[in-house]
Amino acid sequence: MEFIRIGETRVSRFILGSNPFSGFSHQGPEMDLRMMRYYTTRRIKETLREAERLGIDTLIGRTDHHVMRFLLEYRDEGGRLQWFAQTCPFVGPQEMCVERAVEGGAAACHIHGGVMDHLFAQGKAEEAVPVVKMIREAGMLAGVAAHNPEVIRWAEKNLEVDYYMCSYYNSEPRDEKEGHDSQSEEWFRDEDRRVMAQLIQGLSKPAVHYKIMAAGRNDPAEAFSFAAGCMRPVDAVCVGIYSENIPGMFEQDVNLFLDNLKNYGKFDK
Repeated sequence: MEFIRIGETRVSRFILGSNPFSGFSHQGPEMDLRMMRYYTTRRIKETLREAERLGIDTLIGRTDHHVMRFLLEYRDEGGRLQWFAQTCPFVGPQEMCVERAVEGGAAACHIHGGVMDHLFAQGKAEEAVPVVKMIREAGMLAGVAAHNPEVIRWAEKNLEVDYYMCSYYNSEPRDEKEGHDSQSEEWFRDEDRRVMAQLIQGLSKPAVHYKIMAAGRNDPAEAFSFAAGCMRPVDAVCVGIYSENIPGMFEQDVNLFLDNLKNYGKFDK
């Protein structure tokens, strides 16, 4: 596995995402329910242990009750993945989410992408400043996520963060709401991916590329090739795994990613 540094923390260049564990398919309510039924706590823990076997050391997950509950059980059984916490607008204010990240032993915490998009759209992006400060003062790495590239541009000028979470797709409006609505229609435009990938090249801090698969719509070989091609040496990728129909998906995805890093001459080993 390849590794980067975010601050002084070592992070695997392939980070495991947790959206499938919570039923966030971005493919509609029926698929959401399938994911939730498939990902029992037992299967989630098996996936986390598989991540360790593949050399991954980092999980990104929300500061909600579900994620914190399975992480507690996983750690009690000897699990070693570090947690990068994402604030969760459904469980309370951002400050409460930061407190939950501290209580759960998170190594890092970033503001939810929908929240940042919404604040920016409402002309309230400055509300992120004290939250980022709170994260840093708690001793965690601080970051922000966004689907809208303009949010990342704003953050680069106005926030002191350690990393950015950069979605390849700006797939639903966040003007009036911050959370994802599984009933709403989403769009995944290649132009959005291109714009975000170009923006990342000029950022002053590491970027975690996410939604690279367009929530299962992109061919994995093409998606990992594109991501590897535009990743800088300081960047990582975050990918969720839904392996119900493809049992070997996790290892296949990791190998695709690492092979593409080699093909682009971006592998240090």
